Amino acid sequence: MTGDRTLGTLTTIGMGPGDPELLTLKALRLMQAAPVVAFFAKRGRVGHARTIAGERLHPDAIELRFEYPFTTELPVEDPRYPAEMGLFYEACAASIAAHLDSGRDVALLCEGDPFFYGSSMYLFDRLHGAYPHQTIPGITGMSGCWTAASMPITHGDDVLCVLPGTLDEESLCARLTGCDAAVIMKVGRNLAKIQRALARTGLAGRAIYVERGTQPGERIAAIAETGGLAAPYFSMVLVPGRQGSR
Repeated sequence: MTGDRTLGTLTTIGMGPGDPELLTLKALRLMQAAPVVAFFAKRGRVGHARTIAGERLHPDAIELRFEYPFTTELPVEDPRYPAEMGLFYEACAASIAAHLDSGRDVALLCEGDPFFYGSSMYLFDRLHGAYPHQTIPGITGMSGCWTAASMPITHGDDVLCVLPGTLDEESLCARLTGCDAAVIMKVGRNLAKIQRALARTGLAGRAIYVERGTQPGERIAAIAETGGLAAPYFSMVLVPGRQGSR
């Protein structure tokens, strides 16, 4: 409460990797009760988190659709990228803040887990110090993928590395050499580079490619069978550990 005003609460909800039945009970309950629901979307798309929600929102809920100014169209290294994305997140935060200031609770939907490569964390950074908030964890995309692939990923003292495919090839090789199991995310246009790094480190034979894990159109294949030079956004490469005896 600020003065005589009662502020709304920001609830960031992890929506899981894609299958709506992987929503937690808490996530579903809070999402269905929210008077205002916010979510991110690529230009011309519904938005992955909103797709998972489907028809489960309150029928009177106000929807705030935050459309990214770009996704892969501009390289991360371009100085315009952080500048323009910063302005975008500022505008999104202001839109949510207007509802919170009016006493309306806002549910911000985030695919996977909000604090694991989630865009929602940038709004959390801007808002959590000024408003009541809570965050509901979600099943990560990597968990959904290794389960879809029936691939236990680690055991015992295995060291798991989670790597962005945007790393340069030498960095990927160095990181892969130092771990027992790996998850490579942000595959996209980096698929060929990832394939080379896996071959150089002797891991190509163990690596599995998972596309749209737990979602319609799911595809699971050995890395050598992927073909092509690019992959869709919702894809990752898994390298299981579990090489020792137990």
